Formats: sequence, structure tokens, C-alpha cells
Amino acid sequence: MAPISTPQTPFGRVLTAMITPFTADGALDLDGAQQLAVHLVDAGNDGLIINGTTGESPTTTDAEKNDLVRAVLEAVGDRAHVVAGIGTNDTRHTLELARQAERTGAHGLLAVTPYYSKPPQEGLFRHFTAIADATELPVMLYDIPGRSGVPIETETLVRLAEHPRIVANKDAKGDLGRASWAIARSGLAWYSGDDMLNLPLLSVGAVGFVSVVGHVVTPDLRAMLEAHLAGDVQKAAEIHQKLLPVYTGMFRTQGVMTTKGALNLQGLPAGPLRLPLIELSDEETAQLKIDLAAGGVQL
Repeated sequence: MAPISTPQTPFGRVLTAMITPFTADGALDLDGAQQLAVHLVDAGNDGLIINGTTGESPTTTDAEKNDLVRAVLEAVGDRAHVVAGIGTNDTRHTLELARQAERTGAHGLLAVTPYYSKPPQEGLFRHFTAIADATELPVMLYDIPGRSGVPIETETLVRLAEHPRIVANKDAKGDLGRASWAIARSGLAWYSGDDMLNLPLLSVGAVGFVSVVGHVVTPDLRAMLEAHLAGDVQKAAEIHQKLLPVYTGMFRTQGVMTTKGALNLQGLPAGPLRLPLIELSDEETAQLKIDLAAGGVQL
């Protein structure tokens, strides 16, 4: 059974977009994935996003995606929301992945804006509606125009929010003004998808985070969130400022590369990357160590 959720926090509050561990020869590391999932939930995550772009979803097969969701559900499915990333730029393929995730037992779906194709807003509306109609699972939209090429405009978000299974949005648009209006008008549960803006987005109505840096600083993220909810603005700001070197360091280059680099430094399951992503250089690793240490991360 999925962990308890509310309409305001349908997937919990602190979620990490989990990397996909691979073995030294590049195969899927299911044991490692389970170990990492347990570690992240023990650290304070309410949920995990599996098979998102941070999980190198463009380079994993449908069968690997299914095996990964099943493994993580076995490890932490009774303690955390396990949300399956199913987004592609092919609606038919996306629907297949959504139904596969539902059959395997995922608690929800993350659907990224179709990338590269640059569909118009009506195309986005029909794409996301088809996903929501395909299963009985709650859906979190993922708005990241820097990668997808097009934003989900506020009017489209408002229309999509009328669907009973479209309940949340992961916002990586980087625009607090547009987020403010969309939160107010759509009523969707809003999750920060841009770690540097975690606290600012809380201030305009977000309910939580879908984080990359959660791999290494989940306790700090939870403390910041709880301080904000308790009205301790000063403490929340202090934690935000403490985390600035981590936010900066984890995105000096491609985020999956730095995340796997950090986890490997900590001795946690991560392993190599699949091309076109590559391992950090020695210089990049040295800088990452400096950044993480400046944010209080133990390596």
C-alpha cells in the first residue's frame, strides 16, 4: 500500500529524483538501486522518482525501467511514494510506459513535457490528458522548458488541473512570477524541480521538492521545509544559504554526472554512466569535493 498522502501533498513533500545505479560493466544494478532507495528513504525522503531523466531514462530499456520500479517498490514501497517517470516525446510510447508502471504497482506517474518536437499548447494538453486517461494513477506534470523546448503555459496548466488524476506539477521553469500565478489559478500541488529555488518556491505556495541534491542533503532539505512550515523564516533562510555551495556544485556540469560522482565518493551505489553522459574529470571531481564540503556534506 502507498504511504499516506493528502490532496495538498499527493506525493509527500521531500522527493529525490533517483539516479539509476549501474554495475562496472554498465548493466542495471538492481541490488544497488534497492540499497540506494533504502538509504534515501532512511535519510528522510517521502518519495522517490524512478526512471526520470536523472535516472538516465533516455538510455534504459522499457524492461529495465520495469525491473527498476519493481525493485524499488520491494525495497521501500511500504514507506515512500514510488513515482515512475514515463515521459517521452511519443505519446503512444508514453502510454505504454504508464500502463506498465501501473501494472508493476507504481504509486504515481511523472510525465515530462514532450521534448524536441516543440508541440503547441493544444498538443501538450492532449498528450497529458491521454496519460491521465490511460491509468488510474495520479499524475505529476514536469515542466522544464530548458530541456523540452516549450513551457506548459499557465492557461494549459489550469485546463489540465481540471482532470481528476492530474494533481501536481514539478516546476523547473525558473520563473517565480509565472509559478505564483499558476499555483493560485490551477490549485495543483506544486513541487520545486529546481534546487536553487526550493525555498523561494515554498514562499509562493509550493508544497515540497523533487530534488537532485536530495541524494546528499535530504536531512537539510527536510529541516528547511519544516522550518518554513513552522514559520521560522530565519532558520529556513540560514539552511538555504548553507546549501548554496551544494546547489552550485551539483550543477556546475550535467547533474547526473555530478550526482553519481558524489555518490561514488560516499561509497553509495551509483557506478558508471551510459553514453552520451560521461564520468567527471579529475578536476571536476576535485571541485565537487570542495563544493560539497563547503555545504557540510561528509565524503
